[in-house]
Amino acid sequence: MPRIVDHEQRREDLAQAVWRVIRRDGVDGASVRKVAQEAGWSSGSLRHYFASQSELLSFAIQLVVDRIEARIAALDSPDDPREAVEQVLCQLLPLDAERRVENVVWLAFAGRALIDPALRTRHAEIDDALRRACTSAIGRLARAGRTRPDIDEALEAERLHALLDGLAFHAAMRPSHMSPRRIIKVVVRHLDSLDPPTRG
Repeated sequence: MPRIVDHEQRREDLAQAVWRVIRRDGVDGASVRKVAQEAGWSSGSLRHYFASQSELLSFAIQLVVDRIEARIAALDSPDDPREAVEQVLCQLLPLDAERRVENVVWLAFAGRALIDPALRTRHAEIDDALRRACTSAIGRLARAGRTRPDIDEALEAERLHALLDGLAFHAAMRPSHMSPRRIIKVVVRHLDSLDPPTRG
């Protein structure tokens, strides 16, 4: 009887191996050979999945995207728009061990995309998705009357996007300074700054 292969589990195991190698050896260390060794596979077996390091990194970042989307989809969104927005934004930031790993992978991927055209397009797609999430968050607050009436929603979405990127970067580079608690305080303070005067 042929052996049944759990492809989803193999995919998850492989993703974990990619992330461990990136965290330990950096993105340049995430070669097909090293990842295969980390996962307990032969390099030949791994090359059936990925012909290049770029394909391997694209796979790793897709797992990050999938996990974030799954967490957001599973949220029990509160009725209060401000609380709902905070919930979503927290899923995009490195507030626990799982999200810190995702953040490291994202930053490594972004750095590599600067010099690898094969990754640049995928990076732009993910970055655009984050921008849309910020646009959605600001729009939701504005429709609920939780922003000043004179704000430029497009500009505020860009400002929120930049804030999230900055927090992610500082949390990765100086985790002792940018703790999860401090990250949340910064996000809350930023959203407070959008409140209309009657709510300030």
